[in-house]
Amino acid sequence: MCHVIVTCRSMLWTLLSIVVAFAELIAFMSADWLIGKAKPLSSEDMDNRTGGSQEPYHPTLGIYGRCTRISHMQLSRRDTLCGPYAENFNEIASGFWQATAIFLAMGILILCAVAFVSVFTMCVQSIMKKSIFNVCGLLQGIAGLFLILGLILYPAGWGCQKAISYCGHYASAYKLGDCSLGWAFYTAIGGTILTFICAVFSAQAEIATSSDKVQEEIEEGKNLICLL
Repeated sequence: MCHVIVTCRSMLWTLLSIVVAFAELIAFMSADWLIGKAKPLSSEDMDNRTGGSQEPYHPTLGIYGRCTRISHMQLSRRDTLCGPYAENFNEIASGFWQATAIFLAMGILILCAVAFVSVFTMCVQSIMKKSIFNVCGLLQGIAGLFLILGLILYPAGWGCQKAISYCGHYASAYKLGDCSLGWAFYTAIGGTILTFICAVFSAQAEIATSSDKVQEEIEEGKNLICLL
C-alpha cells in the first residue's frame, strides 16, 4: 500500500531540488555569461533621439550563444538578436568551453532526473531496499562535482578568439579583459552551492520520513501523513 508522507524537510528538499535543476538549466542556456565591452553609439544613434535607448550597448556571450544589437536602417530602430553562434558542438569557440558544456550538461541531466524523482518521494521512499533520498543525495553530489569541473574550465576559454572579440585584446585565460561576468555565471555558481546543500539535506529528508512519528501514523492505518 502506498503511504503518502509529507514533512517539512522532505518537501523543502524536493522544492530545492527542482529549483536547482531549473536554475542550472536556465544558466546553461543563457547568453549572459560574459558582458562585452560597450559598443559606442553610431552617428545615426546620436541623431535619432526617439529610436530606442541612448545608452551604449553591451553585447553578451554565452558558452554557445550570444546576444548582439542589430540596426534597421529604414525603420530607425535597433533590436537585440539572441541565438546560438555555434551551429554544432565543434563550432563552440573554445575547447575549454566544449569541455564546460559537456560537464555542465551531465550535471544538469542528473539534477533534472533527481528533480523528477523527488516529486514521487512523497509516495515511494525506497526502492530495492535502498532509500531514494540517499540515492538522490549521492547523485546530487556527483552532479555538483560535474558542475564544479565545468565552472573551473570555463574561464580557461577566455583567451579564445571569440572572447577576445568581445572583451578586447587583454582577455586571456582566467583574465576577463574589458568584459564582466553576467548573471548566468553567478547563477551557475549559486546553483552549484545549492546542489551540495541539497545533497546534504537529503539525509534530513530521509530521517524525517522514517521517524517514529511517521511509523506510528502508519500503524494507525493512515494513508496520508503530514508532519511538521
